[in-house]
Amino acid sequence: MTKFLDYMISPLPIRVVDLKVDKSKLNIKSLTITEIGHLPGRTLQRNQATFDSWALAYIAGGRGFYKVNGGVQQTVEKGSLFFVFPDATFDYGPEENGNWDEYYIRFEGTRIQEWLQNWLFQTETIKYIGWEEATINKLEMIFLLIESGVPSKVDQAALLLESLIYEWISKSNESHEKATKLHVVQLIHDISNNLYEPIDSEKIAKRNNIAVPTLRRMVSQYTGYPLNEYIHRLKVAETKRLLLNTDMQIKEISEALGYTDECYFSRLFKKYVGMAPKQYRNSN
Repeated sequence: MTKFLDYMISPLPIRVVDLKVDKSKLNIKSLTITEIGHLPGRTLQRNQATFDSWALAYIAGGRGFYKVNGGVQQTVEKGSLFFVFPDATFDYGPEENGNWDEYYIRFEGTRIQEWLQNWLFQTETIKYIGWEEATINKLEMIFLLIESGVPSKVDQAALLLESLIYEWISKSNESHEKATKLHVVQLIHDISNNLYEPIDSEKIAKRNNIAVPTLRRMVSQYTGYPLNEYIHRLKVAETKRLLLNTDMQIKEISEALGYTDECYFSRLFKKYVGMAPKQYRNSN
C-alpha cells in the first residue's frame, strides 16, 4: 500500500486511497466509500472547514478538539469517533503543537438518510467508543478492499463500513446510558443530602456540573416529578421524621429546611400528607 509524506498534514508517512472503480459497476448503489486515509501523526488543524459529503474520523491516539457550527468545543481523545457532513462548518484537529493518529473514511449514498432516521443520532457530538485492536483490523480491511479496485470487494467494504458504524454507535449509546444513570444517581444523592437549604436550581446544577434545563429533565425522567415538587416531597418526608423523633417546633423545622414562611410550609405539608404538621405529630 502506497505511503507518502505531506509535512503540512503529518511528519509521518500517510496513506490515502480513493475509489478506483466505476460506480456503475457496483452492485450496492446506496452506500459508496469514496476515500479512506490514515494520518498517523496528524498535526494539521482545520478551521471553519466545509464538506460536500459525509466522512467519519476515528482517533486511534492523541488528543485534540472538535466543534460544529461555532458551538461548544468538545475534547477528542484516543478512542473517539466524530463525523463531518454537508451544510455545516467544522473546527477540529490535534492540540496545539501536538498530533493525533487518525483514520478517516469519506462515504456517500442514500443509505445515510436511513441511518439518520433510525439509529444515527446526535451526529454533532463526539462518540467515545474506545480503542481495540479489532477496530484497527477492520479499518485496515476496508483499506485493502478499496485499494483492490474490484467492484465486489468495494461493495464488501461498504457493508463492512455500515456494520462498523452501527457497532460503534451502539457501543457509544450503551456507554452514554451507563454514564447518565450513574450521574442521575449521584444527582439524586446530592439533592437528598442538601435538604437543609432553600431550593436553588442554579446552585444544584452548578454543584453537579450540568445546566438547569438538564437538571430539571434528569430529575423529572428519574422520579416522575418536576424538580421543585420532588424536593418538596423529600423535605416533607424529612419533616415527618423530625416531628416523630425530635422536640423541634414546627417553625424551627420550617426554617431549618429552608422555608421562611411557616404558613406556606404547613400548607405544603398538608398537601402531601393529608393533615397539618401538628395533627401528624399528635396522631403518631
